[in-house]
Amino acid sequence: MTELTLESPAKINLFLAVTGRRPDGYHDLVSLVAPMEWGDTLHVATADEFSIECSDVAVPKDASNLVLKAADAFRRATGFRGGAKFTLTKRIPIGAGLGGGSSNAAAALKALNQLAGNILDDEALKTVAATVGSDCPLFLQASPVIMRGRGEQIERVIGSAGARIRGTKLLVFKPAFGISTPWAYLQMIATAPSSYIPSEQAEAKLAAWLDGSGSLAELLFNNMEGPAFRKFPALPALLDQLYRTFGVVGRMSGSGSACFALLPDEIEIEVVKAAIRAAWGESAFVLQTRLG
Repeated sequence: MTELTLESPAKINLFLAVTGRRPDGYHDLVSLVAPMEWGDTLHVATADEFSIECSDVAVPKDASNLVLKAADAFRRATGFRGGAKFTLTKRIPIGAGLGGGSSNAAAALKALNQLAGNILDDEALKTVAATVGSDCPLFLQASPVIMRGRGEQIERVIGSAGARIRGTKLLVFKPAFGISTPWAYLQMIATAPSSYIPSEQAEAKLAAWLDGSGSLAELLFNNMEGPAFRKFPALPALLDQLYRTFGVVGRMSGSGSACFALLPDEIEIEVVKAAIRAAWGESAFVLQTRLG
């Protein structure tokens, strides 16, 4: 095998509780995350060195690119002597909280591992992914997962809880502006401890939903909305409007600025899309998809 193509899905944080800052500067969190049936596409072909081309000119092609960081981490972990040309078809917006860069990095790791003859097992690959970025390990699983620690502790969601997530129809929408994840965490630090949720409280809420039979709408939570909503009131204003007008429940994903709304089967989706564009302008990104 000398080349292959992998899908690189976006993600949604259905439940995100940032519980506090760690001594190493990272934050601890508890989050239930699901991949979407939509995202980027990464084509990988063997080459002498690592390089990347991307359909989005805003994506850097230097060492700051997470795909190239993942390739370097794979080489250091395995002694891999080859290279690869990565060609990324970019659909996931930047600065959205949808995990595009981390997903691309995870896809690169999976691709390199296959090209190298699967020299890393699942646990070893997860360890390498965690060195690239906190969100990277979750994308090695093609299913809903619970993230803990700084994101490196991954637990698959199975059984009836997983069935309540997979296939859920949703609308994802993002304004023209993005939100920097480091900025969002800095705002949480500045307003600590009120910005954090005690880990016991977060675990109890998540466990109650996992062990119960409640709807997905009952679970939705994100305490990173605080700083984003204070600076960008257009976000909560639209979410409130969609709930009052259409009865759809939504949240912000991750650190934003993308939001999402769960869609009942009977809703007129085009009317909802029109309301989003009326509020945020024609430049707003709006996508209908399902959770994987």
